[in-house]
Amino acid sequence: MRHALLCALPGLVLASAAQAVEIEAGDWTIDVGGFINAYYTATDCGNEMVGGLALAGQALGCGGEDKRTTIGNGLLPNALVTKFRTSQGGYDIGGTIAIMAHTATSSSIDANSGVDVRQAFFTIGDENMGTFKLGRDYGIFGANAILTDMTLLGVGMPIQATQRGRVTLGHIGAGYSWLGNYGQISWTSGSTGGMVFSAGLMSPVDNGIDHVSKSEPQLQAQLAWSNEAFKVWAGAKTQRFHAAEGTDPTVEDFTMTGAEIGASFTAGRFAALANVQSGKGLGILADGDQENTKSTNWLAQGTFAATDKLKLGVNYGVSRNRDQEPATGGLKQNSNVTGGAYYALTSSVTFAFELSQTRSKGFDGETVKMNGVSFGGIVFF
Repeated sequence: MRHALLCALPGLVLASAAQAVEIEAGDWTIDVGGFINAYYTATDCGNEMVGGLALAGQALGCGGEDKRTTIGNGLLPNALVTKFRTSQGGYDIGGTIAIMAHTATSSSIDANSGVDVRQAFFTIGDENMGTFKLGRDYGIFGANAILTDMTLLGVGMPIQATQRGRVTLGHIGAGYSWLGNYGQISWTSGSTGGMVFSAGLMSPVDNGIDHVSKSEPQLQAQLAWSNEAFKVWAGAKTQRFHAAEGTDPTVEDFTMTGAEIGASFTAGRFAALANVQSGKGLGILADGDQENTKSTNWLAQGTFAATDKLKLGVNYGVSRNRDQEPATGGLKQNSNVTGGAYYALTSSVTFAFELSQTRSKGFDGETVKMNGVSFGGIVFF
């Protein structure tokens, strides 16, 4: 299913790395696959005080310490992914259920029982009508940036507060906004001369602070064109956030609006990516988590296939608040630079080694940095 592949993060990774177990049951084909990963990460954070969601600070970057070590997931969790497909009445029908779990916790007693169902959707369509998707899946806005990020198979920012009990962040909050998981009804056109259009109604979300969603859905859309060497895209999203009942009367409603443009290309052994997002209410780690703050995110990346098995790369990302709203907590920007080496031991197993530095800067000029190192691997089946 074209739309499932465009928007399903694990589906894209699996499709490029391994063949799932395929079962024929009457007219249905069922694929069962997944991935497991673990990375040793070590971080060293400064003690300078930068407010808000400062990813390089001790609270988030080092999980409340000045130095921290974790053996846990990278940017991807662990996942068991089941897909199905068939053709009925001239329509292609398919779907995905992905059950995900994390590796690391901070407790020596509590059970590691967190389960994250990021995907549970079905698709229906044909070459003329395109493909409709109904259910829970990743968003459209921001998908190309995170899917092309070289740290997708590694760690990126080794944020200890999120790696213990979930995953690291790649460049989320320091290069691009998180693409999110939404209940949705979305549609993707067929390809015309390499041009594909996607649009969706997403179940609206609360910002987890003092704003809630009401009757208006979140809207996302993207127009993309690609050939064998190039891909370019432009996207947008919007949602209305309402002040929750009982909050401070000075809290006002706001509308999240975001626009995105990006491109990637491959020339022989070299590949590059550039992506820019800008808008209001895009947040650092989730939609609207800085309320109506105006911000800009950008990511630039270059990789080189040194051999058939070894890929080297470096990328740099920035998420910058353009105005000092109270919800920023004084945070002006997060940035991260990561250099990595990725070695495909087999078609299913990749090992990664990364060095990174994350910086957070306040509107008052204070800057704190976190140095990180990570190594480990991922297997697809």
